[in-house]
Amino acid sequence: MKMKKLGLLFMMLCMVFAVNAQELKKGDKLPEFQLKSAVYGDVSSAGLKGKVVLVSLFATWCGPCQLELAEVEKTFWPKYKDNKDFVLLVIGREHTDEQLKTYNERKKFTFPLYPDPKREVFSLFAEKSIPRAYLFNKEGEAVYTSIGYEKEEFEKLMDAVAEALK
Repeated sequence: MKMKKLGLLFMMLCMVFAVNAQELKKGDKLPEFQLKSAVYGDVSSAGLKGKVVLVSLFATWCGPCQLELAEVEKTFWPKYKDNKDFVLLVIGREHTDEQLKTYNERKKFTFPLYPDPKREVFSLFAEKSIPRAYLFNKEGEAVYTSIGYEKEEFEKLMDAVAEALK
């Protein structure tokens, strides 16, 4: 009986490590995906080659996500929205186009919000936890990742984007 419990514990530990192994990390390549939005048009990872890409994953009910997106609107988007070498993909986990449209009528964000109603894109990056940010350089390699929102961490992200665009 003790061996069964030990075996079960070992399997559970392996599952924990397997889940963590699925998390996208620095050095990983931009996954292949397609985003479809009736509001902002369609985007595919194939069309992002040669660009610096920031993928921001959020949910409308997530408090830290709201803080991060407010900072994106205030400081980040004005600085980079006209840069032809940069793409911002803000993706609403488990949200439809219609839900994001209603949400944005309240928030008045000027950057695009892409739906991911079935977590199909989110699952390519992570299993859980939002907000998340992933910055990819022009070669499509992750050069910065973060989970959660803190002002200091956001400043590091700003620096990483400036560095990637050099």
